[in-house]
Amino acid sequence: MDYVKNLRELVGHRPLILPGAVVIIINENNELLLQHRKDGGWGLPGGLMELGESLEETARREIKEETGLEVGSLKLLDVFSGEDYYFKVSNGDELYSVTAVYVTKDVQGTLKVDRSESLEMDYFQFDNLPDGLTKEYRTYIESYSNK
Repeated sequence: MDYVKNLRELVGHRPLILPGAVVIIINENNELLLQHRKDGGWGLPGGLMELGESLEETARREIKEETGLEVGSLKLLDVFSGEDYYFKVSNGDELYSVTAVYVTKDVQGTLKVDRSESLEMDYFQFDNLPDGLTKEYRTYIESYSNK
């Protein structure tokens, strides 16, 4: 993430507004793919936008990097932003996320865990989500489930 790294060199830990994208990937059994992140929490695969990318390109790149899967069609679920999406991460960096949440059932390839970012990846039933699913991701998933 060179863009964010370069910004941090200029502004330190002060709050930034950072756009990104995550994807709700649903398999043929109507299960949801979740990522067990190295920080211990569970969430959706995705990440921050790089310079020159669209939000869809961000979603596709991040899914490929984190899961090894190629994403076909994407449907925008919603964009989440505001005070509820303020975070202070373990190194002291502060940010307000603006996150586009996409949904797809259209993926190709074999699931491969990127060990630099994830402990594991697995599919879960919507009524049996893992402990450690953060509030942010739970909000995204509930928004999908309520539509």
